Amino acid sequence: MTQLLETIEIESAPNPTAAVIWLHGLGASGDDFAAIVPELDLRGCAPIRFVFPHAPEMPVSINNGYVMPAWYDILTQDLVRREDAVGIQASARAIEALIADQVARGIAPNKIVLAGFSQGCAMALHTGLRHAQRLAGIMALSGYLPLSDTLTAERSPANADTPIYMAHGQVDPVVVLVRAEASRQTLEALGYKVFWNTYPMPHSVHPQEVVDIGRFLQTVLPASNTSTETR
Repeated sequence: MTQLLETIEIESAPNPTAAVIWLHGLGASGDDFAAIVPELDLRGCAPIRFVFPHAPEMPVSINNGYVMPAWYDILTQDLVRREDAVGIQASARAIEALIADQVARGIAPNKIVLAGFSQGCAMALHTGLRHAQRLAGIMALSGYLPLSDTLTAERSPANADTPIYMAHGQVDPVVVLVRAEASRQTLEALGYKVFWNTYPMPHSVHPQEVVDIGRFLQTVLPASNTSTETR
């Protein structure tokens, strides 16, 4: 059994019926996005449990083997020429365990949003699109689609129409815009519903992006949605 990652949890209201599992970027921690919760306009949303896990620490090749929190190793500057498939798959199992924990605590899979920034974005896309049960949505912030050549064979039909919100900085020097655009094009070619926004920012979060994240959560986690529960 996969041991659960350590997490920070914040509830928007008592007795949450929805969850957002939010994955941080390389070298950060679960604290990185916890402060954004009070800034989100969640009016009209179901009560949400925000879950911010801490990635394990590991050596990162492009940082000269320096040990830091990471979801997987980064082998090349362009991110995709050589990829750490083993590391990505190991973190996917850890994230699946977090989803299963929320389900065991009473949150239906279709009331769970998988979100991530940068390397966390990559993991949210990788894991969410392969998850066996329908999720409420995927938030992909300032990142890219990893292991894209295996997605067609491995993707789950349960999440074929799951809404994907993608946001990226127009002058991002870490995950360059063209990398994110290529990921969006791959997803759209496979029929996914991608809501794409760019912002005048580097590898960061823009105030308008915070507004748009709130709107996305209002759409995919509405308080009144009682139609499709766990199947």
